[in-house]
Amino acid sequence: MAHPDPQVIDPDPLVIDATGGDIHGEAARIRDRGPVTPVALPDGVEAWAVSDPGLLKRLLTDPRVSKDARRHWTRWINGEIAPEWPLFSWVAVQNMFTAYGGEHKRLRALVSKAFTARRTAALRPRVEEITENLLDRVASAGEGGRTVDLREEFCYPLPIRVISELLGLPEELGAELRAVVDGVFHTSATPEQVTDTYARFYAVLAELVALKRESPGDDLTTALIAARDDEGDSSLSEQELLDTLMLMVSAGHETTVNLLDKAVHALLTHPDQLALVRGGGASWDDVVEETLRVEAPVASLPLRYAVEDLPMAEFGGPEGMVIGKGEAILAAYAAAGRHPGRHGDDADRFDVTRVDKEHLAFGYGAHFCLGAPLGRLEARIALPALFDRFPELRLAVSQEDLEPVDSFISNGHRSLPVRLR
Repeated sequence: MAHPDPQVIDPDPLVIDATGGDIHGEAARIRDRGPVTPVALPDGVEAWAVSDPGLLKRLLTDPRVSKDARRHWTRWINGEIAPEWPLFSWVAVQNMFTAYGGEHKRLRALVSKAFTARRTAALRPRVEEITENLLDRVASAGEGGRTVDLREEFCYPLPIRVISELLGLPEELGAELRAVVDGVFHTSATPEQVTDTYARFYAVLAELVALKRESPGDDLTTALIAARDDEGDSSLSEQELLDTLMLMVSAGHETTVNLLDKAVHALLTHPDQLALVRGGGASWDDVVEETLRVEAPVASLPLRYAVEDLPMAEFGGPEGMVIGKGEAILAAYAAAGRHPGRHGDDADRFDVTRVDKEHLAFGYGAHFCLGAPLGRLEARIALPALFDRFPELRLAVSQEDLEPVDSFISNGHRSLPVRLR
């Protein structure tokens, strides 16, 4: 890596905790080292973490920044990234998440039709129905004062049911798919766990494609198969088909699970903020956006790559600092969301009345999350329904007893135990 004067920035990489044990403490340490700083990912793989929101936005929209490891990451091109690396699936897949330029436009166009504003709005009645059914299940689980794991019983099943219906996923594949998605976000996994997750994910997706080829439906999987089978490789390769489904399943629910989890937790630990919303002093949209800012569902997103040497001064960064051609870039969304240079000295505080709630939780630029409107819709429906149904909802354990998921990418709790009254 091309480093500046060590008096300007510490040239030694900050070692990222692969278990995600202290997402916000680590985000603060990243910010303290400057707007761009070298970090060490699992197995010592180095990258540049970018935490300044303005600089990050400029990088995310610059054509000299790529997501295609095969073309632009030196370590990948040199064969230094093994399939056992915990982040392998994040950089090895062939879909719009890792595509660059024209390839990205081609792959994104195949999926974007399913996430138009009109189609998203049309999902509202079904999301409301699923929400009510899940709240009935929560009520039953919490009878007699029993503790309910709200992440397990509500936050997780809502988005996974919505994305499953969009994809036409049979119910019998749901449990296996959930297990492998959890594995993708498990960033401290052993080499054996990584390869097992990868193989199982492709096995279940191949089964889904085979089922849909045999019995087509009115769903996104059938539409993607049609693009593949009717038009051949010029439209979508078989690998791209499977990897696009992998992206839809993974990204289609993990961010919303964490958004719901963190929003509920924030309101239960800030009763004054909950009272403001209930009293009309703030809206549920305010809750959603402030949660996205202060608790980015994806804390850090791997990876992007410099297509050529990138002097950071051109992006408003430090003089003399250069991200070298072929080096990796980590978008530090959790650090950016709480950046005091953008949000003031109280940037760590959850405040639904905050005027400036701008965040990068769904990305920015060409790779902005296609499912962002759907995620917002689900949260906007689920959160008021939950607190209307259970106005005495409270945490069943102390905040110190809550454990984070085993990931530096995914920002959520392993469980969210509550009592309904």
